[in-house]
Amino acid sequence: MDKVVATALEAVADVPDGASLAVGGFGLSGVPNVLIQALYERGVTGLSVVSNNCGAMESGLAVLLAAGRIGRVTGSYIGANKEFARQYLAGELEVELIPQGTLAERLRAGGAGVPAFYTPAGVGTQVADGGLPWRYDGEGGVALASPPKEVREFDGTQYVLERAIRTDFALVRAARGDRHGNLVFNRSSRNFNPLAAMAGRMTVAEVEELVEPGEIDPDAVHLPGIFVQRVVALTPEQAADKKIERRTVSASRADGAVSG
Repeated sequence: MDKVVATALEAVADVPDGASLAVGGFGLSGVPNVLIQALYERGVTGLSVVSNNCGAMESGLAVLLAAGRIGRVTGSYIGANKEFARQYLAGELEVELIPQGTLAERLRAGGAGVPAFYTPAGVGTQVADGGLPWRYDGEGGVALASPPKEVREFDGTQYVLERAIRTDFALVRAARGDRHGNLVFNRSSRNFNPLAAMAGRMTVAEVEELVEPGEIDPDAVHLPGIFVQRVVALTPEQAADKKIERRTVSASRADGAVSG
């Protein structure tokens, strides 16, 4: 089945207001910026987003966040996104913060058909006991707090029950993909993109390089096409548009010598 869609706008044309989205990316790596921009141009709002972080440097999900299009975020990292922090503390945004590994496994479990699982991460904290502020009231108080979760002992160790995540749509970015939706991710972009793709009922992938079926060695496939319903091929300019969050350089040597 040829899953290639002509444009990003066409690929997200049926995403409605209030939809839930699993979005790939880790920091600025592997973020489906073109698909996110298409959602912004469509004016979709009231979104519930599941992603490791919510964009940075006015890119990625930060585009939707700044426009007030996101109502709820499930993630593990706020980072240096000042607008995210402002909306959260002002009571404009509902936020469920969970351990990063737990987020990854909740997404994977959703795609694997596992409804819930037990993990030791979070036992003895508000992650398990409840009381984490999901929404503030804008005046320093908590308007909505997380509920307690089931805790159970296995072989003398306490574990907390975490439910799998399934979303209406998933948006991901891959380095290579074929027309059948088989995807290959580059390095750290592989952290959350395959898991987000698995969790979506309708998964859309933007790919930097589109190849024909059979050109990707089956052993090199990171995510099989069974999890992907639509593929958008990026232009060379879109594929090359990659931001750097922090530029660093090595300190010069006191003697001015340059290593070879």
